[in-house]
This record gives sequence, C-alpha cells and structure tokens, in this order.
Amino acid sequence: MILVCGGAGYIGSHTVQALREAGRAVVVCDNLSKGHRQAVPKDVALEVGDLQDRTFLERIFTKYAIEGVIDFAADSLVGESVARPLKYYQNNVAGTLSLLQAMEAHNVRHLVFSSTAAVYGEPQRIPIDESDRKQPTNPYGETKLAVEKMMHWQGKGGKLTYVALRYFNAAGAHESGQIGEDHTPETHLIPLILQVALGKREKIMVFGDDYDTPDGSCVRDYIDVTDLADAHIRALDYLLAGGKSVSLNLGNGKGYTVKEVIEAARLVTGHPIPAETAPRRAGDPAQLVAGADQARSLLGWAPKKPELEDILRGAWKWHRVHPDGYGEEEK
Repeated sequence: MILVCGGAGYIGSHTVQALREAGRAVVVCDNLSKGHRQAVPKDVALEVGDLQDRTFLERIFTKYAIEGVIDFAADSLVGESVARPLKYYQNNVAGTLSLLQAMEAHNVRHLVFSSTAAVYGEPQRIPIDESDRKQPTNPYGETKLAVEKMMHWQGKGGKLTYVALRYFNAAGAHESGQIGEDHTPETHLIPLILQVALGKREKIMVFGDDYDTPDGSCVRDYIDVTDLADAHIRALDYLLAGGKSVSLNLGNGKGYTVKEVIEAARLVTGHPIPAETAPRRAGDPAQLVAGADQARSLLGWAPKKPELEDILRGAWKWHRVHPDGYGEEEK
C-alpha cells in the first residue's frame, strides 16, 4: 500500500491516478485545505486530516500496511510565504517532521518528497544542476530545503531512504480531462492565460520585458503533470528496489519565455489572449531551466510530453470542460 500525502491536490491527484492505472494499492491523506475530494478516484481510500496530527497519522499507519510514502502536502505560494513565513515553517517543516516520526515509529523507510527548484534561488548557471548552490530567496524554498536536510540526517541514521524531486513549472492535465489544475487563488501562468481565453480575465500580465532573454520576458521550464507523476512512481520503485537516497531535478531542459507561452496558447486555443506588460516582480529570476540528466539515468525517466503545445492542449481540455475547476463541493 502506498500512502500519498496531499493526494487530493494538483500533482498528487495525478500521481494517485497513475498509481491506480498501474494497479497499485493507494491510500490518500489530505486536509482538503487546497485539495479536492473530486480529484481522488472513488475506489481510493481518502483519509481527511493533517500531518501535524500525530493521532491521525497513527491511525493511518496502524490501519494500512504502508510500504512507501509520497509526500506532496505543503503550502507552496511564494508571495504568501514571504508575508507569512511562520505559517510555511509550521505546515511544511513541522508537517513533514510529524510524518517522518510516524514513519520511524512504524518502520516505514521509503519516502518520495515533493521538493522544488526554489531551493536554488538565483541560479548560478543554466541549466541548473543538482550540485549547484542552494540559496533560496523566499521562505517557501527555505522550508523545502530544510526538509531535504532533515531527511538527509534521518537517512544517515539508517532509518530512511528518500528521493527529493526538485521540479520546475508543473502544467497540463490528465488526458481524460477529468482532473486538472484548480487553485484558489490561481498564481500559475498557464491557467491564468487560459482563463483569459475562457473570458474569465480580460488580459494576461507580463511582468517585465527587459530581462536578458530572447524577447525580454522571463524564461521557465514547463513539465507536464503526468510526466511528474510518472517520475514519482519511478522514484518510489527505485527506493523499494534498494536505491540510495538522492535529490533530483525534474524538467524538460528547455525554457520558454512568458511571451512564447502566450503565443503558443493563442495557437492552441484559437483565442487572441490580450497581454499587457507590467514592471518586474521582485525575486523573479530571468531564467530557470532544469538539468535533469540524473533523473533520466537513475530512474530511466524521460518526459513523454516535452513540447509546450502538447502540455497546453491537455491544460486547455481540462479548463474548457471545467471552467470553474471542480466547482462547488463539500469539504
């Protein structure tokens, strides 16, 4: 049985779907603060509670025969993390600490952890390598790096093996169009662009057009959410087969400017998508592109949807069918 923490969220729900499609037994735990019941398949057990509640975790680890854990449960808004850093340390660090304590108590040794490219801060070079300097520029990145260090020391004691997956810009949706990206508030570029195509926004803002990039707008590496799900499962199987602890980047290794993403979305949707330039946002690096050779060699992983247009088509299918996301639902 695989425990997926945060399995009702965006990337978590796609990973749960991939696990079920592979015939794996899964249980989801989620506090539903950001996740959605409708994103969890009806044949998958959903335990509603918080990782910081040790009684809740004790019940899960006692009730189910857990062989490995995939952890997506975290707050992830960079701006909010700057405004409310203690909330991020409480939820992201204390929550995973509680999970690690429960795992140790029940002799569960394998963990795939959802980390982030934000651990690097301003990149020293492009593409970014796993060995590059880790100097986060916001509390969100700091909390993820703190958890990576916590797992490192727990692993040194022989009580844990882990894979920390540092990924870049997740996008897209499951090919069925039944699960996808639904955040409140929405801060990710591609859903915001598609909201313009749907008539839910008047325009998309381009923050900065004077960066040292091909067209002056920021460059980012976009990775399809189904490719991320595949990497998490491969990482778990790597650990279950006796693999050593490691931190890996996940990305396509190719960057697109904001303006290129907007133009690609115009082509995919057939809508004009008005755009307006605004001043730079503080803390936005000019370029973030992953060097993911280690994930390819160690996990045998490669993106099946490396092209931006294919990622956008999946996202557009989801947003067109679900313009209001999952809609009203009982928490």
